[in-house]
Amino acid sequence: MPPIGSPAPLGATWDGQGTNFAVFSRHATRVELCLFAHPKDATESGRLELQRTGDVWHGYLPDVRPGQAFGYRMHGPYSPDQGHRFNPSKLLLDPYARAISGTMEWSDLLSGYPLRSADPNRDLTPDPQDSAGAMPKSLVIDTAFDWGDDAPPRTAWDRTVIYEAHVKGMTKLHPDVPEHLRGTYLGLATPPIIGHLKSLGVTAIELLPVHHIAAERRLSEQGLTNYWGYNSIGFFAPDSRYARSGGMPGSQVTEFKTMVKQFHQEGIEVLLDVVYNHTGEGSHLGPTLSFRGIDNATYYWPHPENPRLYTDYTGCGNTVDLRKTQTLELVLDSLRYWVGDMHVDGFRFDIAPVLGRGDDGFSSGSEFFSQLRQDPVLAGVKLIAEPWDLGPDGYQVGRFPADWSEWNGKYRDTVRHFWRGDPGQVGSLASRLAGSSDLYDASQRAPQASINFVTCHDGFTLQDLVSYERKYNEANGEENRDGSNHNLSRNWGVEGPTDVARTVHLRDRVKRSFLATLALSQGVPMISHGDELGRTQRGNNNAYCQDSPLSWIDWRLSQENQELLKFARKVFAIRAASPLLRRRTFFHPGDDLTWLRPDGQALTEADWQDNGSHVLGMLIRGGAPGGIERGGDQSKEEEILLLLNGGGRSKPFTLPNLDRPGIWTEVVDTSGSQVPAGTNRINLAPHSLVLLRRSA
Repeated sequence: MPPIGSPAPLGATWDGQGTNFAVFSRHATRVELCLFAHPKDATESGRLELQRTGDVWHGYLPDVRPGQAFGYRMHGPYSPDQGHRFNPSKLLLDPYARAISGTMEWSDLLSGYPLRSADPNRDLTPDPQDSAGAMPKSLVIDTAFDWGDDAPPRTAWDRTVIYEAHVKGMTKLHPDVPEHLRGTYLGLATPPIIGHLKSLGVTAIELLPVHHIAAERRLSEQGLTNYWGYNSIGFFAPDSRYARSGGMPGSQVTEFKTMVKQFHQEGIEVLLDVVYNHTGEGSHLGPTLSFRGIDNATYYWPHPENPRLYTDYTGCGNTVDLRKTQTLELVLDSLRYWVGDMHVDGFRFDIAPVLGRGDDGFSSGSEFFSQLRQDPVLAGVKLIAEPWDLGPDGYQVGRFPADWSEWNGKYRDTVRHFWRGDPGQVGSLASRLAGSSDLYDASQRAPQASINFVTCHDGFTLQDLVSYERKYNEANGEENRDGSNHNLSRNWGVEGPTDVARTVHLRDRVKRSFLATLALSQGVPMISHGDELGRTQRGNNNAYCQDSPLSWIDWRLSQENQELLKFARKVFAIRAASPLLRRRTFFHPGDDLTWLRPDGQALTEADWQDNGSHVLGMLIRGGAPGGIERGGDQSKEEEILLLLNGGGRSKPFTLPNLDRPGIWTEVVDTSGSQVPAGTNRINLAPHSLVLLRRSA
């Protein structure tokens, strides 16, 4: 009999001579480790019954080396009404697997109950068919990697510019990325991509989920897939879809590390969009792939009135239950692994309120947030919340802990409302331009708590935001029912692509105004990949299942898109060069911020209440007490003036006279006209933004 091994650490750990296997299950009665000669094999080459210490089952095999494929069979009660779904006929992935062999081969065999039975209570009976032939396998890996002098860039929040990107979508069509690397981790870290990011001033790339996923069966049977990746089944395993074809088993781990190392050498942080709120096993009628078969009652949040069902705060069929100590540790161990072993720099948490929910609802003082704050490995990494879920009081923007930032959906909506010409937006726009102190100041946070964005992976691209007033999601196979109907978009006269000169001209102006607003607002800007290139999804606002040219970036740029890219580079360079646009504290009484109306005078209370107004001036002075020095920066600029006209008519704007020497000089004008230097009155074009600088 081989040595019984150790209950710690969890997962498969190769020590240079053999491999220790350890898996948690509180409610199992017997656990078998199954070895496979090849990941696609249906029959195991060996089987070992594990020993139990507390709630961990473990064993050590001296001859098992990296590349070994394995899975678990868990014995225990199959009693869904009590929350237990053990079925040893189903091969299970290790929740701590550092690599998974490949994508799911969907089959009825993956169901823990007789899938084709007509019995409405069919899930109460276990299915006896062996699933091993349809399952990918967990892989033993060698975690050693030559990191050299790699160090996290640790870019300060006030200098951070985030670029949200998809590994494959960024590179699949890039002509200068070597063909064999397109669509891969290694392709993402090539000079053409890094050069593009640096030209925009990007300091952090935020990757759509790269945890290994289980794409939904419905999608697979329709020839689609979960392209975005919000359906995790392996919290430690980088998705094998983005590894080079023909690589060694588990090579996705080394290739991911190589990518991170290359980004760090260029001063770019790597942030991961992570999905810990649910798994790819879906509802109680979903497949049995890992967590459900290992310890369903521990990992998932049962419905309070019927443990056979799940509480679903995510809209994805199940909710991972962080009220349970072991489940909480699983998530924290995963985060530690990605920071400690994979060297990532931070995380954006999908449907994040779930992570802070307890029996009494969401709390910023929850155990998850408390543990995260005290963890020495995770201290200092960037933490970003998507601040909504489907539970009670699900929209939690502004309510996350002090060391978190949040996707600010109110920023997105206000900016969209304003630039499409909606009335009554001036007051809200002022709050968003100034960093959303109404959301974050009361909790002693800084403007950098607000992740500002106009578009993201979910919804219209920037090009589509100005081209479509309805969604076109028929290709998703749901009869256009999926995706949001609340897009706050405007087509500017023609639905979809057009050669009508006036419409094209207006669209270009509004796109520039969106990008300039994003770059010049207080807070942290996030660019959605390809927006600076005019990327379109042809009106599909929910391309989660479209792994095709519809969602990939087309790098063949028209003249107008070349100009758009040039403009984007310009406005983000302005941001980087101006501390006045990157304050570390909110404006407070006595600071040098003045809101102006078109006659150059400060707005009155009546002006703020004028729903018919579409024009706003924002005057920021540098070098004054309580001004920029409070944020720790020194400004060489005396004043900057941001003027915005969201209405459909031009508006004369009188520039403020500051009673000291200096002239106003144009820095940006999204209308394409030029403001004469030294003028004291300009004509602010419809749907345009102007930035002026005044120097002594």
